[in-house]
Amino acid sequence: MQNKYEKNIQINNKDALIIIDIQNDFIPGGTLAVNEGDLIIDDINNLAKKFKDNKAIIVLTQDWHPKNHLSFASNHEGKKPGDEYISKNGAIGPVLWPDHCVQGTNGAKFHKDLNTQLANKIIQKGIRHKVDSYSGFRDNDKKTETGLRKYLNSKNIQRIFICGLALDYCCYYTAMDGLEFGYEVYFIDRLTRGVDLPEGNINNALSNMKKLGIKFADIDSFR
Repeated sequence: MQNKYEKNIQINNKDALIIIDIQNDFIPGGTLAVNEGDLIIDDINNLAKKFKDNKAIIVLTQDWHPKNHLSFASNHEGKKPGDEYISKNGAIGPVLWPDHCVQGTNGAKFHKDLNTQLANKIIQKGIRHKVDSYSGFRDNDKKTETGLRKYLNSKNIQRIFICGLALDYCCYYTAMDGLEFGYEVYFIDRLTRGVDLPEGNINNALSNMKKLGIKFADIDSFR
């Protein structure tokens, strides 16, 4: 699906680059590996440097699950990763995952190639065992926020630019919440990769964002 990219974007101090979940478990070799997830890291670092040089804010999100997290198939008898599952309150689902990004494990650490020194803030999510947090802004039950919105507002941020892993889950839901919370949202799709689970999920996510007015940027969209 071809996207129309914005051009000549001038980064300023009311912008934030939100880098989603560049963690070992999401990189090839990890327990929930996203195909080619490692191939976007260098370009993300280069873009983050450009944001830093233009006085913008850089935020990293980090999945930070307890080992008994109910999004893990291992915590449901007879279930396996990829099985469809939705809790009554929508806090878990639509599928179950392998154990990943467990607090304090190597899999939860940021990938060694990601330049974390450029970050102004790290936001951890998915920390409650009965509720998942795809979005960097809030839990899936939409009741508890992570602190990201409070932080961005404290910095007078107006535009957010989203990249990272995975396109059709954490990146997508962060973009959607950002739009709902009143930010001008840009999605840098070539600096994301998706899991496409269930099949068609990537195209659905891209289509929904376009319909709602989320803008798309490319690596070369910035001055």
